[in-house]
Amino acid sequence: MTTTIEREVTPQTQTVWTIDPAHTEVGFSVKHLMISTVRGRFGDVRGTITVDGSDLTRASVEAEIATATIDTRQEQRDAHLRSADFFEVETYPTITFKSRGVQRIKGDRYRIVGDLTIRDITREVVLEGTDEGRGRDPWGGERLAFSAAAAIDRRDFGLTWNQALETGGVLVSNEIKISIDVQAVKAA
Repeated sequence: MTTTIEREVTPQTQTVWTIDPAHTEVGFSVKHLMISTVRGRFGDVRGTITVDGSDLTRASVEAEIATATIDTRQEQRDAHLRSADFFEVETYPTITFKSRGVQRIKGDRYRIVGDLTIRDITREVVLEGTDEGRGRDPWGGERLAFSAAAAIDRRDFGLTWNQALETGGVLVSNEIKISIDVQAVKAA
């Protein structure tokens, strides 16, 4: 299903927020052996959030994730995920997301539609997000925070490696659940 959300941006009122990698996490979970869940995260996330005035439906997001920073707390598994069977980090060093539009669902809840690129394959993804608020840090910086979640089919991005189980089923599920917690600081 393709959803297009058009938006018009007025440059005079735009505020750019830089994603703070130290306070941002992109995590994922996947079923293993069809009975348990393995969780992981990426350690290097960078990007910007551009907000037009106070209207978040006129916001845009661009993010880049370093694939080599994948961490599932098990080095052998992480090495396999970095290999050609999965992310092939030497050839595809980043995952990118670029929003195409934002819709308010209700209150502080939003739907962010954008293009997710993994292994040079781009697909539309819809994130369900929450505006977590804004505030000042002790050093005078202005910050905002968002959380978001989505589910993708990894096969849509060329991540097709798997192993059949003797009992039926597969080693790794095709559905990947993504969870995102972003904190950004207002650019000077």
